[in-house]
Amino acid sequence: MSSTKERVCIIGSGNWGSAIAKIVGRNVIGSSRFEEPINMWVFEEMIDGRKLTDIINTEHENVRYLPGIQLPANIRAVPDLLDAVKGATVLIFVVPHQFVKGICDQLHGSVPPTTKAISLIKGVDVKAKSLALISDVIAQSLSIDVSVLMGANIANEVARDKFCETTVGCRVRANGELFRELFNTPYFRVNVVEDVAGVELCGALKNIVAIGAGLADGLEYGDNTKAALIRIGLMEMKKFARMFYQGVKEETFFESCGVADLITTCAGGRNRRVAEAHARTGKPFEQLEQEMLNGQKLQGTSTALELHEVLRQKGLCKEFPLFTTIYEICYENLPASRIVENI
Repeated sequence: MSSTKERVCIIGSGNWGSAIAKIVGRNVIGSSRFEEPINMWVFEEMIDGRKLTDIINTEHENVRYLPGIQLPANIRAVPDLLDAVKGATVLIFVVPHQFVKGICDQLHGSVPPTTKAISLIKGVDVKAKSLALISDVIAQSLSIDVSVLMGANIANEVARDKFCETTVGCRVRANGELFRELFNTPYFRVNVVEDVAGVELCGALKNIVAIGAGLADGLEYGDNTKAALIRIGLMEMKKFARMFYQGVKEETFFESCGVADLITTCAGGRNRRVAEAHARTGKPFEQLEQEMLNGQKLQGTSTALELHEVLRQKGLCKEFPLFTTIYEICYENLPASRIVENI
């Protein structure tokens, strides 16, 4: 095997991580650019008395997070993070955003500066009255270049080879093209844009809007109301992105990462489903997350919390009435019906 080939490691093995592993595992077979074996870091769990990593490596199926989908045999589940990334030149980060800091702390000093990384993580990080992109957290922690991938990509549909598009945002065009080669398939079509902030913020903020769409569904407010909330949400997404990040491009909002991802997340996806259940049952979001998501994390509520902290500190809550109302419904017991009244 040529030592000049790129060696890929996937950091994360949930629903989305496993779906991506299927794509990447297939794409590197026979490649002149990438080595075929791919390590996938798996947080070890016991499933009916067996280690999840053992099940993945023998049965080639993530029975915990993506049951019924066959993974390529060249995907190797590794329970130790440092073992998984050893020798890797390409890192794919696909874990819940609240775990990124801890993972980067573990990786510090073990990742060469020439490593190319891409984040598939939808969320933001709040630091002392400011907001940081997850890609920036990774880049600054590990001193490497980090691109992002976001789009209208519900994991279960991607895993079943249903056609969709996605967007890679990059700072270094050559790295963006490398990731296009790694991810692109006839059914998973990749477009590359040089707008990391725009792509990543679309991916994070649309989850908040999806909470609003789910509340409208649970309250049976109808399609007109839901469409209005989506439109208002898109406007607040654009306003926030431009207010906090220079250079965000208008056309990014019309890529798969923008309006397409917003539409599909507000039509399906876990954030919409859990919000609908909250409106119907009155149960707290945290309880519903445990009951409905099979160990997965709800990104819309946590992003709403982190975003609100920034808006509150800067006195901007009234500038973003939809984002603020969704935060108050999730965390301050505001009735779900106020989703319309307060905007």
